[in-house]
This record gives sequence, C-alpha cells and structure tokens, in this order.
Amino acid sequence: MKLSDARKDYYRKLSKEEGFRTRSAYKLIQLNNSYHILKPGYIVVDVGCAPGGWLQVAKKVVGYGGTVIGIDIEKVALLDEVTILQGDIQNTQTINLLIKTLKGKANTLLSDVSPKVSGLWSIDHAKQISLSKSSLGAASQILIGGGSAVLKVFEGEFLKEFKKDAENLFTEIHLTKPKASRQRSSELYMVCQGFKASRQI
Repeated sequence: MKLSDARKDYYRKLSKEEGFRTRSAYKLIQLNNSYHILKPGYIVVDVGCAPGGWLQVAKKVVGYGGTVIGIDIEKVALLDEVTILQGDIQNTQTINLLIKTLKGKANTLLSDVSPKVSGLWSIDHAKQISLSKSSLGAASQILIGGGSAVLKVFEGEFLKEFKKDAENLFTEIHLTKPKASRQRSSELYMVCQGFKASRQI
C-alpha cells in the first residue's frame, strides 16, 4: 500500500473510532494545533460544511459558550448546539441570511468548499478559486477586527492573485498542507489571520 493510501485509511478509521463524520475533521484539528484559529467561546462560521466534520471539531473547541454556524448548498444532518443554513455562498441572499443569523460578528470563518470536480484541471481550479473568493468576501463582511479565515485552495495559475486579495484584508497569510491531506493532491489551505476590520471586497 502506498504511504498516501495508508494515511488516508488511517484517518478514515480514526474518524469512525472518534465519531467524526469525515476524515477531513483531522485537517482542521491539525490546522488549529498550528495556528489556533479556534478557541473556547469563539463564534465560528463554516462555509461548505457538509457532511459536518469541521462543524463537529469547531463545536468541540468553542464549547457551549461559543457559537457555530454552518452553510452548505446541500442539506446537512443536524448537530447538537450547531445552527445549519442551506444556501449558496455565491448568492447574496445567503450572505444576508448569514448576517441576520449571526446578529453580530464572527471570530473565524472556515471554508473547505470545493466544486464538483469535472476532471478538467483548469476548469476545476477556476471554479474552486471562485468559491473561495466568495468565502473571502463573506469573511470581509462578518469577521471582527483581528479575526481569522481558513480557505481551501487548489494550486494553479489563479492562486497568486487570490493570495494578493487575501493580503489586502489580513495581516498574515500562510499557505499550508496538513498531514491529513493527501500529499499528492493540489489541495492547500490558506490561513488568514489579523483581519483588517476597515476592509471589504
């Protein structure tokens, strides 16, 4: 068995043992261990939250004193003490619903959103960056000053420009790949910290 396949099987098995809905939960756990984007009492928004693994991690960290809100275009099974909205992050009505539900500002926005993969890399990369731009735009409207965002990105020609967009909004940008990601994949996570509250896109 290849090392990448063994790693994938390990996290899949671990997620079942520990009760997470998806192995990707460990990506967020590892990102949080490195960058501390989730803390007790935080208000967190998770974009593209299906099937709910990141929601579970976020709620476990923020505790009952915190708030977790998930958004996905697909219907997501309910979780205790988590608010789940159904809608498209690229739709203004969804953003307005999120703002109304928040009743304030969030500490952290998470976005593990991906398009339905076509197999044509240039198209998939462009679609993924477009989704992440919508998540970044949402972050610019809902985050408190100094807040954080974690955005999935695919490596490719549009990533450099997208990183510049993020740099206009945050004081620190880190591109990273957690161990739970398949090392052969083009998937990266952009960790954005220190939101400049006066900025919007």
